[in-house]
Amino acid sequence: MASPTALETRWQLYRLLSEPVRLRLLALAAEEELALGELSELLEESQPNVSRHAAPLRQAGLLAERRHGTRTFVRLGEDALADPVVQDAVAAGRQLCERDGSLSRVASVVREREARTREFFAEPRGAADSVELVAELPAYLFALRVLIDERELAVDAGTGDGRLLDVLAPLFRRVVAIDRSEAQLTRARRRVARHGYDNVTLVRGELDDEAVLTAVAPGADLVIAARVLHHAPRPRATLRALATLLRPGGRLVVVDYRRHGDDAFREHQADVWNGFEASELIEHARAAGLVEAEVLPVPAHLVEGAPDGHLGWQVLVARPSCTSGPSRSLATEDSERLDRSEERENSTDGTTRNR
Repeated sequence: MASPTALETRWQLYRLLSEPVRLRLLALAAEEELALGELSELLEESQPNVSRHAAPLRQAGLLAERRHGTRTFVRLGEDALADPVVQDAVAAGRQLCERDGSLSRVASVVREREARTREFFAEPRGAADSVELVAELPAYLFALRVLIDERELAVDAGTGDGRLLDVLAPLFRRVVAIDRSEAQLTRARRRVARHGYDNVTLVRGELDDEAVLTAVAPGADLVIAARVLHHAPRPRATLRALATLLRPGGRLVVVDYRRHGDDAFREHQADVWNGFEASELIEHARAAGLVEAEVLPVPAHLVEGAPDGHLGWQVLVARPSCTSGPSRSLATEDSERLDRSEERENSTDGTTRNR
């Protein structure tokens, strides 16, 4: 694009700016980036006539254009006002626009763009009563990933059908999804293929299997176990195993039920524990060598509609106290005896993944 000083002679610039319509056009374009159709409305000129006047201004570098589909938007050129002649021309055009009222109408023209948008969204489209998670959720999560400082590796322990991967895959550079059931991994594999999650590795095995430790090495930034712990015969040993998958400074997140009395889940979902008191989770976490443990209740409306939403959900967040990465060493015999003793005491209560 040429600049005003690139004109062969100065008289060409004066001749270009001798037309009042062009002066008004420049002034309006200096006020706001406008489509040619909007300029046509403001100048009360036909759109072909506006285009005819805009073309030489664009060629001289006084106007810059941007295309959006079939529309062309123009604005004052970036360096146009560096020329004092152009400055004077824009000032003169502004006076003309103030006199004919077109300058004051620019704001209403811009508001009209928003009015059309408001009208569009005022009428519900699609299923009016749908409250399902939106299909665009992974894209929104991808946009938010820059807010997570440590996002190299996440582990989904007990991935089930892989629905948590819709959250983790967009956020982390790499995700390892673990399950001991081949049937569950088959379902997760279909989800991975359907959504094109090329950063997800599916691993079959127990948490301390060599294949799992190798896949997770040198340790994960996040290990999440969603609705897994209530299926674990020895919750503390499971928490220790989960902790060994973390890198130093990583975080363990456990999503599970609050203590409840619905024994139907023990019968139909193979639950071992009827959830946990928050104090129990913190005690289990400390016994497993985790630090900074806290439990947060999940607001009821966030699980409304889930088949197990009525049970009450909570989240345990903790960090490992050790500085080593994945390891086979889970516990001493004394701590395992403590686990078994504690579980016998709670055997009348009663929580593998319900995904």
